Amino acid sequence: MSELSEHTLKSRLPQLTCHFTWSLLEKDTDIAVIEERLYNQMTFLVTKNKYMVYNLLAYVMHLKGDYTKAIANLEEAEKKIRENIPDGTDRRYLVTYGDYAWVYYHLKQFEDSQSYIDKIDQINKQLKLSTTDSQEIAEIYGEQGWSLLTFCGQYYEKAKACFEKALELDPEDPEWNSGYATAVYRLEGFKGRKCPASECKSLELLKRAVKLNPNDAVVKALLALKLQDLKRADEGRKYVEEALEQAPNLPYLLRYVAKYYRRAGLVDEALRVLKTAVDLMPTSSFLHHQIGLCFKQEMFKNKRAFKHVSFQNRQMHTDKIYELTRKAILHFEKALEYEKTFVYAHIDLANMYSEAKEYQKAENTFKKALTLANLTDEEKQEILFSYGCFEEYVKKSESEAIKHYKNSLRITEPNLHRKDCEQALKRLAENKIRSDHRDALGFGLLGFIYKNNGNTSEAIEYYEKALKYDPYNEDYLSDLCDLKLMI
Repeated sequence: MSELSEHTLKSRLPQLTCHFTWSLLEKDTDIAVIEERLYNQMTFLVTKNKYMVYNLLAYVMHLKGDYTKAIANLEEAEKKIRENIPDGTDRRYLVTYGDYAWVYYHLKQFEDSQSYIDKIDQINKQLKLSTTDSQEIAEIYGEQGWSLLTFCGQYYEKAKACFEKALELDPEDPEWNSGYATAVYRLEGFKGRKCPASECKSLELLKRAVKLNPNDAVVKALLALKLQDLKRADEGRKYVEEALEQAPNLPYLLRYVAKYYRRAGLVDEALRVLKTAVDLMPTSSFLHHQIGLCFKQEMFKNKRAFKHVSFQNRQMHTDKIYELTRKAILHFEKALEYEKTFVYAHIDLANMYSEAKEYQKAENTFKKALTLANLTDEEKQEILFSYGCFEEYVKKSESEAIKHYKNSLRITEPNLHRKDCEQALKRLAENKIRSDHRDALGFGLLGFIYKNNGNTSEAIEYYEKALKYDPYNEDYLSDLCDLKLMI
C-alpha cells in the first residue's frame, strides 16, 4: 500500500464508530477480569445481541496483543449477526467492521483494513447514511453503552449517556431500556452511595424495562433490590421469585438474588443460591466476595449474641464465631486471588484479619489497598477510614489514626466516608480539648477540619488558638498563613 493510502487510513480510522474510538483504556480496568467476564457471558447470557460480547472480546485481545484471537472473535461476531440478518447490509455490522479495520491496521495489513472501511461505506450507502449519520444509530449507541457498562465503573456515566441517545432513536427497544435502567441503577449505588427516595430515578426505569422485556430475569432482580433499598422489600420479593423461576441456573441472576436475601437477613438462603452460582462460575471474584459477606454478617450476628449465651455454651459459641471468621477470610482471599484489584475485598479482608487478631496481615492488606492503581477518591476515602479505625480501636495508635483520617479529609470528594473521617477527627479533637483546654493538637485538628471544608474564618480562629499553646508549630503557622492570604 502506498504511503499516501496509509496516510488516508490514519485519517479515516478515527472517524469509525467502534471499540477503538470509544476511549476504553486499559489503565482503567483489569483486563484479565474483563476477559473472564466476557467468556462467562458467552456461556450464560441469552440475548440476541451476543455479537457485542465477541466484538468487545476482540478489542480486549487487541489490548493483550493477541490479534489471532481478535480476528477469531470478530468472525464469531459476524456469524452471530448473520444468523439474524443474512443479507449483510444491517447496521449491526458497522462496529464489527470498524474493529476489523483497526485490527488489520495494527497488523500493518493496510489493504485488508481499507477493505473493511469500504464495506462500512457500502452499508452506509445502502442505508442512505452519510459518515456522520452512521454514528447516529441506536444499535451503535446501544453497543457503546453496553461496552462502557461492562468495562469499568468509571464509565457508568458515559454508558448512561449512550443508552439515552439509543433510546432517543429507538424508545421501545427492550435491550436499550434494560441497559439504561441498569446504568442508572448502578450509578445510584456507585461506590457505596445512598440515593434518597426522592432522587431515585432507576425505579421507574427498571419497571419499564421489565415491562418491555419480561424475560430479562436479571433486570427483575435489580428491580427487587431497588425496592428493597426503598423499604419495599415485600414487593421486591415477588420479582425475586419470578426471576428465579425463569432462570434458576443463571449465575448473573443468582448473585443479585443472593444479595437480596443477605440484606433481608436470610443468610442461609443467600448461601444456598451462591453455592449454585459458584459451582457454575468457580473463579468469580464477585461471588466469592458475596459468600464472604454472608459469613461476615453471621459472624457479627453471633458476636452480638455472645453476651446472652449461657456460661456453659460460651466455648461452643466462640468456636462458631472463629469458624465463621475463617470462612469469611477464605472467600475474601479467593475473591482477591481472582481479581487482585478488587478494592472492597481488600477492605473486608483486612477487617476480618483484624477480627481474627492477625494484625500484621490486616495492616499489610490496608497498605496494599492504598497502592492499587486507579483508585477513585471514594475508594481511597473508604480505605483510609477503615485503616484509621483499625489504628484507633485495634492498635490504639491515635497518631496513626489521625494521619489516615486527615488524608481522607484532604480529598474533597463529598461522600459518606469523608464525613465519617471528619466526625472521627472532630471527636478526637473535642476529647482532647475536654481533657485539657490547653491542648494545641485538639485546636489544630479543628482548624484542619474547617480549612478543608472551606470555612476560612473558623479555621483561622482554631489555628490561632492552637498556636497560643504551641507557638512554634510549623504546620499550624503554614496553614494559618495560607488561610490569611485567601482573605
